[in-house]
Amino acid sequence: MKVLTEFVGTFFFLFAISLAANSGSVLTPIAIGCALMVMVYMGGHISGAHYNPAVSTAAVIQKKMPASDFIPYVIAQVAAGIVAFFVGWWITGRTVAIAPGSGVDPAKALIVEILFTAMLALVVLNVATHRKTEGRGFYGLAIGFTIVVAAIAGGGISGGAFNPAVGIGAAVVDATQGGGTFGNIWIYIVGPIVGGILGALIFGMQERESVPPG
Repeated sequence: MKVLTEFVGTFFFLFAISLAANSGSVLTPIAIGCALMVMVYMGGHISGAHYNPAVSTAAVIQKKMPASDFIPYVIAQVAAGIVAFFVGWWITGRTVAIAPGSGVDPAKALIVEILFTAMLALVVLNVATHRKTEGRGFYGLAIGFTIVVAAIAGGGISGGAFNPAVGIGAAVVDATQGGGTFGNIWIYIVGPIVGGILGALIFGMQERESVPPG
């Protein structure tokens, strides 16, 4: 049931991205963040509602999920991403080409992906897994609005994936159905995974500091 929840939650989150990204609406970042928020509330009590291999990486590093769940979670997330962007293309006739902004150095795009994914992982670990906040109802809002901030502040620079399932799903469908390439996919795999690791390491230091002496 956990893996199914990861697939379903990732699908609906990324399906919303696939449609919103082609909508031309100024509200696109809010729609994307809210999609994540509601899916977190949908599946948080079942799977932890990662919907992102980088978040799962952070969770397994900090032992907030069984290591045996990691590979099934990532497979479900990436598969859901490909299906979601394919369905979005089938409905709209348009693919989503995620790439750095015009004239942006790929190294700068990579740094933005790393930093905002670290921010996301740090928020998820603190609001959804820390013993002082675990189970409190605000976690979905905090996680969803982290993506709103990341999309508005960093999306125009890096392309705004912050999630390997987004980067892979969009690239696969764009390359196979939209004539795109896989040239930028490494940014959206390496950046978020490094960001997830960074967020996990920072959280580990926070958690150690918050343990009462004795």
